[in-house]
Amino acid sequence: MDKMPRWADILLVPLISLILAAAISALVILAIGENPWNALKIMVTGALGSTYAWGYTLYYATNFIFTGLAVALANHARLFNIGAEGQAAIGGLGVALVALYLPWPHWTLALLGATAAAALFGAAWAAIPAFLQAKRGSHIVITTIMFNFIAAALLNYLLVGPLKPSGTMETATAPFPPSTHLPSFQDMFSTADTPLFRGTPANVTFFVAVLLCVLVWLLIWKTRLGYEIRAFGFSEGAARYAGIGATKIIMVTMLISGGLAGLMAINNTMGEAERLILNAVEGAGFIGIAVALMGRSHPLGVFLAAILFGFLYQGGAELSLWTSIPREMVVVIQALVIMFTGALDNMVRMPLERLFARRTRSTPLAPPGPTLHPPGRMAPPSTPAAE
Repeated sequence: MDKMPRWADILLVPLISLILAAAISALVILAIGENPWNALKIMVTGALGSTYAWGYTLYYATNFIFTGLAVALANHARLFNIGAEGQAAIGGLGVALVALYLPWPHWTLALLGATAAAALFGAAWAAIPAFLQAKRGSHIVITTIMFNFIAAALLNYLLVGPLKPSGTMETATAPFPPSTHLPSFQDMFSTADTPLFRGTPANVTFFVAVLLCVLVWLLIWKTRLGYEIRAFGFSEGAARYAGIGATKIIMVTMLISGGLAGLMAINNTMGEAERLILNAVEGAGFIGIAVALMGRSHPLGVFLAAILFGFLYQGGAELSLWTSIPREMVVVIQALVIMFTGALDNMVRMPLERLFARRTRSTPLAPPGPTLHPPGRMAPPSTPAAE
């Protein structure tokens, strides 16, 4: 069967899935006695109606860009990295160590050091499951999800023990020095006459995330390594026959994926909390799976899907605040979006593929034009194959 155009795969399938999720969500809201249209207006206003709303939406979206890119890159090698949650948490440990124990004269240098530490710690946490997959055949899904729990236990031990400052009961490190504080959107865009993004956690890390979208696109589609990753994902056997080493691709892909997940800690640990706290990731690693699936593992799709989930998070918080819709119902709405864009993807994709295939077969082909031959030469005789 002919496949549908690339644009339809990237844009049309997620759009229809999103519309279906919105329709089911409206029925759920109607069933509990609320007005779906009013709920939608509250979500849109709460997530997009002011710079304050945009500040929170973009803050959540920044987290989801990092984890979405991590999952998307691994998907290209057909490696399902469910460990972005733990990798982001361990990345936060790296950020805390360099922010607390190294002197930084300015936030720009601190950002570079934290970026390197977060990527290194996240990659190191992903390296163990990658090695087990490459050398021992352990399934990457099982090992990465187990390492999420190990990362949580490790941070719990460190934050109630070695990294906990004396005289406090909170499971968090000491605050980072002022020289490591990243500029927020309020600092960057507000003026004395026009305060913008007041009190929101959005910060300069958003632009780091956007830059990473471009770099990941260049890596996947413009480099030899990206070609090898995609070839390995399409067919491991063919990639091996072409001389592409499975161990190398698994290790390198998971190291980069873990590093991308670890970089999320720049936003939530260094940019927002300005210290390492327990459970700082707050499920963003798992949301990254939905973001990568909805974005078709393309950096542009990941960016757009991250904005959508940032909208759902911030709009959902406003919805539970200003209506009688419980927070659990907001989680149901988010789950419906994930279900339709991920688990029920083929429910939309297969009818569209049949529709485009039917249109392709029904389109008449243009008759071939006359064949011109050089003067003095005869046309070759026709053959059955040519006829």
